[in-house]
Amino acid sequence: MPDNIPGDLVTEALDQRKVSQRRKRYCAHLPQQLGLIPGEWRELLARWVRRGGNSRWETLRNDAGVTGIQLADSLRDWLLRKGWAIIIEERKHGGWWPQSVELRNLPHLREALGLGDKEQNAQRWIALRAELQQQCGDTLTPALFALDELPVHRALARHDLVAALQCWQDAQQSGTRRDFALFARDDTKGVSDAEWNWLEQTLDMSEFRIERHTPLLLISAPLALTLPHGQLDLTNCPDFAALTPETVQAASAATGSIRRWQLVENRTSFERVARLRAADTGVIWLPGFPPGWWRKAIGHLLDLAPAPAHIACDPDPAGIAIALKAAELWRERGLEWQPWKMAASDLAALRARKTLTESDRLQLAALRQATALPPQLAELAEWMQERGEKGEQEGYL
Repeated sequence: MPDNIPGDLVTEALDQRKVSQRRKRYCAHLPQQLGLIPGEWRELLARWVRRGGNSRWETLRNDAGVTGIQLADSLRDWLLRKGWAIIIEERKHGGWWPQSVELRNLPHLREALGLGDKEQNAQRWIALRAELQQQCGDTLTPALFALDELPVHRALARHDLVAALQCWQDAQQSGTRRDFALFARDDTKGVSDAEWNWLEQTLDMSEFRIERHTPLLLISAPLALTLPHGQLDLTNCPDFAALTPETVQAASAATGSIRRWQLVENRTSFERVARLRAADTGVIWLPGFPPGWWRKAIGHLLDLAPAPAHIACDPDPAGIAIALKAAELWRERGLEWQPWKMAASDLAALRARKTLTESDRLQLAALRQATALPPQLAELAEWMQERGEKGEQEGYL
């Protein structure tokens, strides 16, 4: 008869020797719902499930890599306690060591991990995608497009992060990465490094008030800012300065002469322009789709030193959207702005261009339909639409 052991676990001897050399351990109940688990566990478990559900432990542990042995051990123990795994162990060196792992209720596991039948997954993704489209605002549109470009099983595994970002934003939450992971998956480490990298490549996390470090405003300008405890003279910087948003917000006045502001999206291009700027020009780095902290800081700076803007972004659909969003700060104050280095001729002159993705085409169509584009951007959009190509400003600016 099997012996019950703490935690509703059962152990069975697998031979008739007086001192058993092999045993089977499992939970008395069969689980139905996987629930929320850390992102690293989810990705590793998906690899294990793809192996068929019954593998040698050495094989499964190797899937986690040299640095992930502890992760694999923790996941194996959790699966055992929660009823998802049957562990075959053998006695060695005076203790019990896992020999193989059999995963239980595989259909539910595969469905929870988005690893079900391809056609079934495709239908499920279509339904979830439509639901996300209704729930999410404009700021999450790039994430929806990015999900579309992922394999279906991975889109299914990550869609909850996009939905959680919308809930986080609706609740006006703010905090660190760990705060968001706890909010999204009930675990401060529930979002894996791969998932964070994907989110940061897709969206500006500071737009959602999720910070890893204090953000910095990169600026080069012939200005001196009056701060509570003295002046900060930006003209003393040979290339550019990095200011926290709080520093900019604390400025009560700005002295100097600004004829125009130049906004540059590409970081390398920004550094080049900043070092070569004209004496009466201010240059500001535009960190992708302008996050809230950036808009707040630049809005305050514009109130202190108003001037027209020349805005330079990548000649691609996202670049047009970024330029229009940044320009709102100037339009709100009745200041002029215009695209800079975003002409169709700039894109056409690039030696290397990229093919528009399906997400690019969808975004381009939305921009052309919903927005009265300035003539230069309208021409750029038409050129991209006709030729199916885009570029990066680093190639010419």
